[in-house]
Amino acid sequence: MKETGFDNEQYLRMQSEKILERISQFDNKLYLEFGGKLFDDFHAARVLPGFKPDSKVNMLLELRDQAEIVIVINASDIEKNKVRGDLGITYDVEVLRLIDAFRGIGLYVGSVVISQYSAQPAADAFKKRMQNLGVDVYCHYPITGYPSNIPLIVSDDGYGRNEYIKTTRPLVVVTAPGPGSGKMATCLSQLYHEYKRGRKAGYAKFETFPIWNLPLKHPVNLAYEAATVDLNDVNMIDPFHLEAYGETAVNYNRDVEIFPVLNAILEKIVGISPYRSPTDMGVNMAGKCIVNDEAVRAASCQEMIRRYCSVRCEQRKGFIDADTVYKCELLMNKAGVSLADRRVVAPALERAQQTGMPAAAIELPDGRIITGKTSSLLGASAAVLLNALKALGGIHHDIHLISPIVIEPIQNLKTRHLGNHNPRLHTDEILVALSISAATNPTAELAMRQLQKLRGCEAHSTVILSHVDDSTFHKLGMNLTCEPQYQTKKLYHK
Repeated sequence: MKETGFDNEQYLRMQSEKILERISQFDNKLYLEFGGKLFDDFHAARVLPGFKPDSKVNMLLELRDQAEIVIVINASDIEKNKVRGDLGITYDVEVLRLIDAFRGIGLYVGSVVISQYSAQPAADAFKKRMQNLGVDVYCHYPITGYPSNIPLIVSDDGYGRNEYIKTTRPLVVVTAPGPGSGKMATCLSQLYHEYKRGRKAGYAKFETFPIWNLPLKHPVNLAYEAATVDLNDVNMIDPFHLEAYGETAVNYNRDVEIFPVLNAILEKIVGISPYRSPTDMGVNMAGKCIVNDEAVRAASCQEMIRRYCSVRCEQRKGFIDADTVYKCELLMNKAGVSLADRRVVAPALERAQQTGMPAAAIELPDGRIITGKTSSLLGASAAVLLNALKALGGIHHDIHLISPIVIEPIQNLKTRHLGNHNPRLHTDEILVALSISAATNPTAELAMRQLQKLRGCEAHSTVILSHVDDSTFHKLGMNLTCEPQYQTKKLYHK
């Protein structure tokens, strides 16, 4: 069992108190730029064992009567049909999903902002669709010379051109479907309009990573760099914080680089900036809630290895270059870890070498390593899944959970009627077959009851899996990695 390293209850309490404290520093109005994922922050859950994936949303629920959500989407992202890689949906559709998700848990979504709007046809269509759905939409426009032309930015021809977002609650959480959407600019534009109206509102930033009060080379912060290696984010000591307070704090390059400009904009709007460093702007309390540093370090090192496996596969697919992989290797070297420290890799490779076919391995919660091989009926990922369920349920390895009599008609359906060339069952198909068998077979039903025990388990495949298999492991809550190679040498893979 993995050790707990993070006190989630303490985090919910301290984080909500910190935000309330920040609201009180201004005229009971705070625009909070919310970075990272509000829902399903599995990266934080992996590197901070004990952190719940929906902790940030639950923290906001503590403030639900005082908070409203504003979602920002960049017009060019609408125009380009930009896709969220983890969900496979476009940013405009993600806005709809976010609204439903927020409303579904009782959080109030006040409006949507289209940033960098210049009458793009796709943005106009999105705006009309949102208005037809009863959602208030505001447009913010490009500003020539942004962000360096401060006299123009902080004027009626800059922020003043933007439509003022009508908000009704003290805490305005500004979030987005992805990076580069314009959250910070939206917050600052609102500050300009609030001050024009005589209200001394405030701005703050919520970013979970890097954790400002951990050392620069702490594995948690290195794991964040590994997670954003494709964005060229680099952790660094906040020089403004060090100069102002004589204290070391960790931030990342984009915030440090933009701070002089941001501070000048705040001074132009407010008169005197309330902040002396990028770290001052943040309200993150995660570092205060680590209760077992060794457990957190170990979890973060494992996350770096998983990220390394991921970028190697992305390179094999042709999506990234070798430099990105090299950067991940450097981060692993800083942490003193290697691929050999991932326990499921060697058993999977050994099984593949024995059989001459793709194989897979799963590490169970008690530390046992279970492997699966490719057969005429099952792919390796489906086989290892069944073998793991047997092991968890104390079911003998030789017992068939699903009769070949059941599997063969499914294969026939796939190849003869659905146009598939590969007759082997994928993980989702094998789970459906297992659930059907469970209706009449007590042993299969026992195996089905073990599924929840797979959450948090580590898995490794000797080949890049299909999207459906990858998705199944993800839905089961498993941490999957793959070798950077396909089963075939084709260029096109489903």
